[in-house]
Amino acid sequence: MTELNTRLGMLESHLARFRETGILNLINGKTLPALSGETFETCSPVDESLIARVAMSNAGDIDAAAKAAKAAFAGWAATDGDKRKAILHKIADGIVKRADEIAMCECWDTGQAWRFMSKAALRGAENFRFFADMAPSARDGKSLPSPNHMNITSRSPIGPVGVITPWNTPFMLSTWKIAPALAAGCTVVHKPAEFSPLSARILAEIAHEAGLPDGVWNLVNGHGETAGKALTEHPDIKAISFVGESRTGSMIMKQGADTLKRVHFELGGKNPVVVFEDADIERALDAVIFMIYSLNGERCTSSSRLLIQESIAGEFHNRLAERVRNIKVGHPLDNATEVGPLIHKTHFDKVMSYVEIGRQDGAVLAEGGTRVGDKGWFIRPTLFTGASSSMRIAQEEVFGPFLTSITFRNEDEALAIANDVQYGLTGYLWTNDVTRALRFSNALEAGMIWVNSENVRHLPTPFGGVKASGIGRDGGDWSFEFYMEQKNIAFAMGNHKIQRLGV
Repeated sequence: MTELNTRLGMLESHLARFRETGILNLINGKTLPALSGETFETCSPVDESLIARVAMSNAGDIDAAAKAAKAAFAGWAATDGDKRKAILHKIADGIVKRADEIAMCECWDTGQAWRFMSKAALRGAENFRFFADMAPSARDGKSLPSPNHMNITSRSPIGPVGVITPWNTPFMLSTWKIAPALAAGCTVVHKPAEFSPLSARILAEIAHEAGLPDGVWNLVNGHGETAGKALTEHPDIKAISFVGESRTGSMIMKQGADTLKRVHFELGGKNPVVVFEDADIERALDAVIFMIYSLNGERCTSSSRLLIQESIAGEFHNRLAERVRNIKVGHPLDNATEVGPLIHKTHFDKVMSYVEIGRQDGAVLAEGGTRVGDKGWFIRPTLFTGASSSMRIAQEEVFGPFLTSITFRNEDEALAIANDVQYGLTGYLWTNDVTRALRFSNALEAGMIWVNSENVRHLPTPFGGVKASGIGRDGGDWSFEFYMEQKNIAFAMGNHKIQRLGV
């Protein structure tokens, strides 16, 4: 309790300036209110108290930011890779220096537990360091000889890009998108989710203080239907990188169609964790619980569907329910808390609605499904068993601490159930049969699969999904494929014969 009170005191000192000035935009290196002067409130999901008022930007603010990014692009694109590397490392240093402040603000703004957010800021610094080190070689091409030509490829930054980030772990996801864009030589207009604008402002300040030239990174707050739409339609923005719901991704693709924008989407998931009877049951149980109930279940890679072989389902469900019952729900700044409040009343109502949907569909509510307390948006971690693949709770993304369990008889049935959704982001497989693991993984419709493991990210590997879960890949050189244009130059080798016409 002493540590909680200490953190609350430190948090209050961090928030004081935002309460006084509001959370403002950063355009062309200047801190600015919205052109309209309008604001909206951001409140903590912990107790519904006001955090600060936020600039309510519209198309005019986006236009100013896009023009600043366009004006800054030539200079930043021409900046030597080693210099870009040095600035990105300074940003990482600034993140580390303010890591506790970022984590506390993220907990208060999103409801995520300290045990996870205390590491998220440092992970954001790692993202900047990783892409900083890649900056000097980002434009390196290849030599691709053919019988008559020497082909030389090169890469160049695509131009000003729009980055739209979500409200779940917003700080880390912002670094994951913006760091490779800057390393490639692009300039950025960043619009964070309206539910969680706090850490985006801190991050933009850190970048500005690290010596990033004015206009290279612009932050514009606002709602998706106004500021977001203006960003996706703006002719000076050459590409949009978006993390969020599949339905919103579809809207963004339509909005960017007239200007032929390149898009990168990291969208929703209804990811299966498949546990066969020959699995290491103890480790599988730990992973099943961690991958749905950590981070409040509010992440696209959560394993929200448990596919469990019938022969072990009874005992596995009993042990699972007992563990779920003991998960600590509480204040996000408390070290003991494992699940904090959901982000907002709107989202809380959505998650709670699926409890009733599950009951109506005929599944068994084995644990949770109730509100905790009468202040803030806390919910007991929820477990449904006895579900079938046709039920809405097995098909639709709930995006909360909500697990749906389905039994299967054999490998063929497990694969059919696993693939029987519109999504295809991740999959998790637990078996000690190596040939089955290879066979099943090859047939599973997902962009990323972990075998006998929880989600452990390795930054050079590709991150992204198939079907309704996204377009494109992040990570390592795959990020540069999105933020850069490729060019091929072919040099003739010798006097090869050219067809002669009109002779």
